[in-house]
Amino acid sequence: MPAKKKQIIQEVEKLSELCKNTCSFLWNNPEVGGTEEKSSEYMRGLMRDAGFAIINEDRLKYAFLAEYGSGHPVIAVLGEYDALPGLSQKNDSAEKDPVVPGGPGHGCGHNMIGSAAATAAIALKNIMEKENLPGTIRFYGCPEEELLSGKVKMAYYKMFDGCDIALSWHPSSSNAAYDASYLACAYAKYYFTGLTAHAAFAPHLGRSALDAMELMNVGVNYLREHIISDARVHYSTDSCGIPPNIVPDKAVNWYCIRAPKMSDVKSILDRITKCAKGAAMMTETEVEVKVEHGCCEMFPNTKFTDLTHDVMKNITPPTFTGEELQFAAQLQAALRPEAVKAEQSIYGRKEIMHTAVAARDIGKKLYMKASSDSGDVSYMMPMNLFTVACWPFGVAPHTWQAAACAGSSIGEKATLYAAKVIAATGYELLTNSAKREEIIQEFKDAKVEYTPMYKD
Repeated sequence: MPAKKKQIIQEVEKLSELCKNTCSFLWNNPEVGGTEEKSSEYMRGLMRDAGFAIINEDRLKYAFLAEYGSGHPVIAVLGEYDALPGLSQKNDSAEKDPVVPGGPGHGCGHNMIGSAAATAAIALKNIMEKENLPGTIRFYGCPEEELLSGKVKMAYYKMFDGCDIALSWHPSSSNAAYDASYLACAYAKYYFTGLTAHAAFAPHLGRSALDAMELMNVGVNYLREHIISDARVHYSTDSCGIPPNIVPDKAVNWYCIRAPKMSDVKSILDRITKCAKGAAMMTETEVEVKVEHGCCEMFPNTKFTDLTHDVMKNITPPTFTGEELQFAAQLQAALRPEAVKAEQSIYGRKEIMHTAVAARDIGKKLYMKASSDSGDVSYMMPMNLFTVACWPFGVAPHTWQAAACAGSSIGEKATLYAAKVIAATGYELLTNSAKREEIIQEFKDAKVEYTPMYKD
């Protein structure tokens, strides 16, 4: 890496204690989506103290952006801090051992996402001051990612307006830059209404909302054969607590539809809604459909991924101590061996933790089969995505093993590496106008259209 570019890495290293403390605070104060009071206040204070102007969105209590500089390019650095319910876990235990039984925990590593993003944004601000660089850095404090709604709402309220390009990352078991990722998804609730009646004395007078709900689910289960194989359809139900001796007049189905493209999601959602309406007709009940929100898949940008991969290659990934690797091995031992081997084979590695940067062609093959509201940002501006090895091969997010690593020294080292990659990529965007314009032009040439799938 050229001497001048090494300066941004040095700026991040100066902030290593801040990065560690932020990671630790968020991990020790886990808050699920929609309740991130302590987390958002901590992050606001952190950015304010670093010299950023704080801009809040009153309609989104725990969302904000912190801005430094003026003019273009305007670079968005995406930070998250919400936790998951039921994933409380001690960071020094290789067995399932919650800090608070049934409590929330950072099983997806959002404490690391927010910490690395904030550290990188502050480092960029510091280097901009030293080198008198033009442009604007925006750190985005994004709540409710696990609900797949935070950034969609932020987009709806135009918080991303004026940005040119966005930087994002996610914890994983590998160090890799992704070309495309995430499944688009949408949430919808189906409220069935019928007529109550005594289930033994006069069942013929009732119209069962529960029957309608079950018939809808049967229809959707048959529909699964006739949708694209990469789609996912999940649901849960609620008969509103009515006992079995009453014909129930209320029942609710809650569906989540995922697919590689939002167009696929909308098509499947339309067909599922027809199943609901058909079920209502069969049972002489009524159904009300409420599409809650949805989020997009990640829109690819090859030139941005190329840049991100080049940056990652020039920054040494973290090395782990024997004690850290032993802890990782103990976590890995609780997994199915075939799951570990399958993931190791993707990268051609045999070690416990991924300690290299994956080859560029890996990023073209990998696809995160989960969803994220970050996908919506990629429809508004070019956005990159890279992952950092924050836990051993075989561990998946949304698990107690991931939560343990997110609060450990393994997570702290990975977070600092992620901050370096974000900061170095941001520095390249600030100082290399030709590269930046190539990335932006690729996005413009794609003629991307976007409307947030959300309503007040």
